[in-house]
Amino acid sequence: MISACHLYPDLLNLYGDRGNVIAFQKRCQWRNIPVQVINKSLGENMDFNKYDFVFLGGGSDREQNLIAADLMKRRDQFKEAVENGLVVLAICGGYQLLGRYYLTGDGRRIPGLDILDLYTRAGDTRLVGNAVIEMVQDGRRVKVVGFENHSGQTTLGKIKPLGKVLYGKGNNGRDGLEGARYKNVFCSYLHGPLLPKNARLTDYLIRLALRRRDVDLELKPLDDIFEERARAALLGRLGLKAN
Repeated sequence: MISACHLYPDLLNLYGDRGNVIAFQKRCQWRNIPVQVINKSLGENMDFNKYDFVFLGGGSDREQNLIAADLMKRRDQFKEAVENGLVVLAICGGYQLLGRYYLTGDGRRIPGLDILDLYTRAGDTRLVGNAVIEMVQDGRRVKVVGFENHSGQTTLGKIKPLGKVLYGKGNNGRDGLEGARYKNVFCSYLHGPLLPKNARLTDYLIRLALRRRDVDLELKPLDDIFEERARAALLGRLGLKAN
């Protein structure tokens, strides 16, 4: 059984990001892959070594500050699980929390979990709109679609991006990069939510979660005709070819 943990679902659910967990769960269930989703919030016990997939979404500044303080108490265990192959999807504010720090507009430096080599600073304008990136999944280049809406501008250190921006602004509107990737940690500013819009990415995360259980399973194909049509329609509107 895959053990999936949704962190702080009561506090981090901007732009329907809960849909990422639903998509992951449903695409497992449609293949008769047993999956259990565990919700964890402030003050609750968490054992990251027991999970195969963790989702961390975005929220307001107040909520992120509460969560940062709560997660900081579990930081060492979280980092250990990441180093041991835990699959993590972190969106927007959750992405920022995994970095070294967040620099506010008035110059305050808010510490992050320092699990990933990156930092974020408050920007003067919001980066908003449809976005497309090209990322590598199991050795294949795949276009991933989503919607970005953030004012934080993230700069990567010695860490790979999730992908290259084909359309939109990405991490900071300057370097042409979007998100971050470290081992089985996937970070992105793409909402939408991300996984329902990108079935192949969802399946990639499922395969990685299974491998964490030492299960190398060929996933049964699903009928994704509507998902692929929607994705192709968006790419076409943006002047990009589907792949």
